[in-house]
Amino acid sequence: MTYSTPRRAFLASAGALALFAASLAPFAAAAQDLPVIRMSTPASETDQRSVALATVFGPAIAEFATYQPHYNASLVAQGSELEAIASGDLEMSIASAQELANFFPEFSIFTAGYVHQSAEHQLAVFSDPLMDPFKQKVEDELGVKLLSVMYLGKRHVNLRFPRSEKEVMTPADLAGVNLRMPGSDAWQFLGRAIGANPTPMAFTEIYTALQTGSVDGQDNPLPTVVDAKFYEVTKQVSLTAHLVDLNYIAMSKAVWDTLTPDQQTAVQQAADDAATAAREGQMAKEEELVTFLKEQGLEVYEPDLEAFRTHVQAQYIGSEFAQSWPEGVLEQINALGN
Repeated sequence: MTYSTPRRAFLASAGALALFAASLAPFAAAAQDLPVIRMSTPASETDQRSVALATVFGPAIAEFATYQPHYNASLVAQGSELEAIASGDLEMSIASAQELANFFPEFSIFTAGYVHQSAEHQLAVFSDPLMDPFKQKVEDELGVKLLSVMYLGKRHVNLRFPRSEKEVMTPADLAGVNLRMPGSDAWQFLGRAIGANPTPMAFTEIYTALQTGSVDGQDNPLPTVVDAKFYEVTKQVSLTAHLVDLNYIAMSKAVWDTLTPDQQTAVQQAADDAATAAREGQMAKEEELVTFLKEQGLEVYEPDLEAFRTHVQAQYIGSEFAQSWPEGVLEQINALGN
């Protein structure tokens, strides 16, 4: 999906942004006059990202601003946060690469299979100069500053038959496997790229489909496998990590520009520290769930990730999904990995 409204049209509402910035009291004002930094997120209050922002980011900026989170998309509808920031109606959000790709197609490179290899790789990519043109374009054309990157988790292949019947070590091993995946073209392409026969199906139907054999498996992060109790009707998890998902901590550039240099440094450090806390929390949770799934009798193992990565990236190169990727950036990203 692309937006027909010119990107700069959002910034054309300079009057609204100016009024919004002017309404902020100076950050040296008394505590009762501190400006409010509202965060709108579709995540719940107990989500690792939400917890980290509330316990790390908020206290770190408390001397000059009040952090006010709004969970479960209760303030701004999910998917509309970036537009709300651009129009001056919101100060912060947690934005996905998928959302940014709606405005800037080149961001689709960060949504493709096996582009990111791990949480550490995500951070290395975000911190590398290769990201500077991406970040600058979002600031210049949307009025959004990307402060830091948050680790969302890895998606893996979860199958209903045991490893002795079907061991998934390379893409060739998924031939003929009916794997439930989300129904969009991008998700279905990724399913084919990893070697499976992707089957679109509503999330609510997955458990019964696995139980009856209507599908052979599904792909999701481990927390979803546990929360949805898919482990009750499956026998194995191949840790394919075919998508290492992320979110960006996004802030209004108009608000950022009202901060003093010292306050900008404090906000940046607070965002980085919150992202680190969330990353560590999510990774620890994933490790705990591997142990839990093994205790439930599932076989959990790592396949040949290099074989998957090489095969999947070859599927993307030359496809319509890669047409907007800047030349040479994929190679730079790969060079920052293992």
